[in-house]
Formats: sequence, C-alpha cells, structure tokens
Amino acid sequence: MLDANTHRWLYVIVSMLIFLKTDGYYVNITYVKNAVAKGAVCLDGSPPAYHLDRGSGAGINNWLIQLEGGGWCNNITSCLARRNNRLGSSKHMPPQLAFSGLLGHRGLFNPDFYNWNRVTIRYCDGSSFTGDVEAVDPATNLHYRGARVWRAVIEDLLENGMKNAENALLSGCSAGGLASILHCDSFRSLMPMGAKVKCLSDAGYFINVNDVSGQPHIYGYFDDVLNTHGSAKNLPASCTSHMNASMCFFPQYSAPQIKTPIFILNSAYDSWQIKNILAPGVDDPHGTWHDCKNDIKHCSPDQIQTMQGFRAEFLKALAGVGNSAQSGLFINSCYSHCQSEMQEYWLMPDSPVLDKIPIAKAVADWFYDRSPFQKIDCPYPCDSSCHNSIFGPQEQPQEHSEA
Repeated sequence: MLDANTHRWLYVIVSMLIFLKTDGYYVNITYVKNAVAKGAVCLDGSPPAYHLDRGSGAGINNWLIQLEGGGWCNNITSCLARRNNRLGSSKHMPPQLAFSGLLGHRGLFNPDFYNWNRVTIRYCDGSSFTGDVEAVDPATNLHYRGARVWRAVIEDLLENGMKNAENALLSGCSAGGLASILHCDSFRSLMPMGAKVKCLSDAGYFINVNDVSGQPHIYGYFDDVLNTHGSAKNLPASCTSHMNASMCFFPQYSAPQIKTPIFILNSAYDSWQIKNILAPGVDDPHGTWHDCKNDIKHCSPDQIQTMQGFRAEFLKALAGVGNSAQSGLFINSCYSHCQSEMQEYWLMPDSPVLDKIPIAKAVADWFYDRSPFQKIDCPYPCDSSCHNSIFGPQEQPQEHSEA
C-alpha cells in the first residue's frame, strides 16, 4: 500500500503532466481599428487590442475581462521608452497570447470560469487605462489616451456579445489589478441590468507609504503619472470629490467608496512593492537591500523586521475594504507578485492556500455567493504553501517598468 505522502506526490506528478499537455493554449489577437478615429490609441498612436476566447455551454453569456499589467510611465522619457515595445504599441504585441490560471480553458484547472468568454485587454498606455490628453506633441507623437482605450475596447466587446452578459468579472494583475479597482464601478454601469458584476484585483493594492529612507517615493512617482497622463478626471469621482486626485490612485483611498463588490488578492509582502515602494533602488544607493529583494531568504533579521512593518501598514491600508461584507480578501504571506494568471498559483495540488482553500476556490465561492471569503495570513515565514519568488540578474526590470 502507498502511504499518504506517496499518494500526494503521485497526484502532483500526474496533475503536472496533464498541465504540461494543456499548457501553451494560445488565443489570437483582435485589433480595435475603429477606435483610432475616436483617438483611443496606444502611446504610439496604434489601435488598442485584446484577446478573446469564446465561451461555451453554460458559460456562453458569462464574461471574464482581464486587464494586462505592465507598470506605468511617469514622464516623456519613460513613455518614449515604452513606445516601441508591447507596452506602448500594438504593432509590437505578439499575435497570440497564452491563457492560463483564471483564464484557463480546462475545467480541471479552472472549474468555475473555464467555459466563460475570457478576454485579456492588452495594456499599451502606461496609466492603468486612466489617461486622456487631447494634445499630441509632434516632437514625440505620444498619445496619452488610456481611458479612451478602456472605453473603446469595452464598447467593442459589448457589440460582440457582452451586452448579453449574465455574469461578469473584471479582473487584472498588478497595474491591471489597480485598473480593475479604478474602473470597477464604471464597468458595472456598462453591463446589462440584472447581470451579476464583480471585480477582482490581483496584486493591484499599492499602498502609500514612505520608503526605507523615510521618503514618500511612490507618492511622487504616481503623482507624476497622473500629471503626465491627465488622469485625474478619470479616477473615481467618489474619491476625487473630497481629496487630492493623486491620492485616489492608491486603492486605500479610492476602493472603500466603490459600490461594486471587489475581491482583493494580494500578498502582504508583495515582491514588487517591496522592491519599488519599500526599498526602491534610488533610495538604497549602496545596494543594502539588493540580495533581500531578490530572495526573501537572504534578508537580514533587521530587514525582515522592516518588512513586518510594511505588512502592518498594508493591513492598515486594507481596513476600509475589509470592513465591507461584500468584499473578498485573500491576503497571504508569500513573497510574490500576481497569483491569478499562473496555473501553479491559481489551482494545482500544491498551490498557495489559506485555511486549506486555494485561490481559485476562494474567488469562485465569493463570486457565486456560495460563501464569503475574507482571510489574512499569519506573518512570514509561517505559510508553508507559499511559492516565494526568486529573482536572478536577468529578471531585474527597470524600476517601475513592470507591475
């Protein structure tokens, strides 16, 4: 007879073999060419784009909209740097995109959403789909039109069947996760009356906190993003009506006023936030945090204590959302960033869990009102189910470029 551990590992191996056979499920790109006439364009003036895999069976009138992540650009120089790659131009986007995790097409790995209409909206504006500046400088040909891109793509999807949606989930990872919060109520307003509409933010709950040198680095950065893109008028009015618009880019100030149910999936030690908000390179000139940011196991006791302080600030910033009964929370203690798009995080035998419940089940139970889910993990390093990220030299993106 095989013991329990052997059974478990056999299950893991078999599941991984099945996953490897199904991995690489690619979906073709669709360009919204009629959006150009509306000025709804990427940074370089090219048309916006999305990938749609049609639903089937019971999911034919259900829609999952995933907003792609990819950081932001906060000035002319950083926006010019994006203009000639996939984050600023649809001309440089691959013709196909792999779908997995919550976008997966197999019931075994995505039991509650696999047969929905599943969409990824490509990200090419650098403002979490909030910018709208009419003028275009002929010297740079930069178009700050993220809010127009958002509206044009949603209108195209409505014409292609989403106007009949019975269930709809707006989701996003990182900069896309922030966008899913900022556009949550407007998304619901565009859906049919009577549809169940909710939003999921994965690794998009960026907090306003000073860095290790005591500087408000991330506030200054996001303030530059908003000023560059003219984003203020496209942030939730429920927030901008009573505070500075730059503050409303942070979910801790804007999310509590949003009426549509939101699920926050985030690590309290989000690796992007640790690297770019808590210990950005510009305020760590001697590289004291370099090894720690690359692998949490290389952090000193003092650095871990500082990260515990960041966790405390994160949980405090989350309080406004967590106090709502309609909200969902899956806040674990993994050193990672984005946990819905990768199959190994979303639903596998060894996926991260809270109270033995994987992310896929927590989100689905909340969406379908089967049971509420608001769980916050114990502090690092208590969670043995974590898949902690380890970054090598080749994985060090330019600061703020990938989120």
